[in-house]
Amino acid sequence: MKKFIYIVLLGVSLSSCRIYSNYERPKLDVQMEQLYRDTTTVDQALKGDTINFGNLSWPDVFSDPHLQSLIRLVLEKNVDLRTADLTIQKAEAGLQVSRLAFFPSLSFSPSGTISIVEGGTTSKTYNIPLQASWQIDAFGSLRNAKKQSEYGVLAAKAARQSIQTALIASTANLYYTLEMLDAQLQTTKSTAALWDKNVEAMEVMMQAGMTNAAAVSQAKANRLSILTTIPTLESQIRKTENSLCALLHEAPHPIERGAIQDLSFPSVLSAGVPAQLLANRPDVRAAEYKLASCFYGVNKAYSAFYPNITINGTGGWTNNLGMITNPGMWVANFVGSIVQPLFARGQLRANLKIAKAEAEAAQLNFEQKLLNAGNEVSNALANYQTSLLKIQQRTKLVEELQKSVETTNLIFKHDNRVSYLETLTAQQGLLQAQLNLISDNFDCAQAVISLYQALGGGRK
Repeated sequence: MKKFIYIVLLGVSLSSCRIYSNYERPKLDVQMEQLYRDTTTVDQALKGDTINFGNLSWPDVFSDPHLQSLIRLVLEKNVDLRTADLTIQKAEAGLQVSRLAFFPSLSFSPSGTISIVEGGTTSKTYNIPLQASWQIDAFGSLRNAKKQSEYGVLAAKAARQSIQTALIASTANLYYTLEMLDAQLQTTKSTAALWDKNVEAMEVMMQAGMTNAAAVSQAKANRLSILTTIPTLESQIRKTENSLCALLHEAPHPIERGAIQDLSFPSVLSAGVPAQLLANRPDVRAAEYKLASCFYGVNKAYSAFYPNITINGTGGWTNNLGMITNPGMWVANFVGSIVQPLFARGQLRANLKIAKAEAEAAQLNFEQKLLNAGNEVSNALANYQTSLLKIQQRTKLVEELQKSVETTNLIFKHDNRVSYLETLTAQQGLLQAQLNLISDNFDCAQAVISLYQALGGGRK
């Protein structure tokens, strides 16, 4: 028994070895301070600081009440999110199994026998044993398995958060797409109605000899060209509504919404310091949890080289100890066993190589996730800045084209040297500029959504 205790103490003394070490983030090839590109050249509102736009709750970012209602429904009903919840439950159950492995296992298996000899007496024997088995974690096998399970739970929760962030972003994108299409459809219909009047005016002018049939045909062609875009826009609206309903886990139906002209976001969109991506991005966290899990997998592979120490005990009542006695007597015994692998060294080494390779791959994946995150943030910042500049320029262009249309109409009414075709051309240019301005506003909304998602927003 003393030798057995010495062996156990020897195993405990190995706590300073690899099999009992704790995970620490390894030195990365990625330089965190350089994850964002050209942050100093971005507008002051987008400068990197410690106030992270991604830390805002999603209702603070998306203030539209219709959109907020849709996001709540998506988070409540979406199948992918509900499946992720089940994955978390599965991982937590696995963790519970790993924790219970530290405790003794108990079993109860009573038995009895009745023996009848012809012409003799009847003998009755019974055994009421309670058996216990306890594996001593002297070499870290159970500990490392538990650590793996713990990080598995964390990874499952991070994966769920990643799904939630993506769902919020997708819902917002689809919602603003609907508002953009609504605005484009309204502008197109208004322009089509204007062109109806233009065609009527051209026909009257042709009868009066003020223009020719070619000009009238051109006006009719421009009007038909505009009309053909209306069914396309209406079809896109219906398809976008259907896609949004799919996220809601509902049958296709119309979606109540506002107008893109009422679009608003927080005035300050700060990216925060790059290191915050480690804490905020769910996919980055999941990648590091995977790395930590692989770390403990390597530790567990090391611990497999050491023996398994198990204590088995049996106690109970029996009346069968060589002879039948009544009442029964209490019987107990304890056995300690050590199982040392001898002929599986090749397999153990192979498992260790596999674990090390998985850990190295996990670290590379972790670093790549960081680079991807930095790239997404940089792109979102650049897109936002670009969209703001385009909106400013496009707004001025629309204003100038509106003046051009008004001026051209005025001149045409008072000077027959000006062709009506010039008026039509000006109106066509104004329509295109208005549609482009709507698209620019949508691009700005998309950039904000992308930045929010890239910074790990939607956690609360």
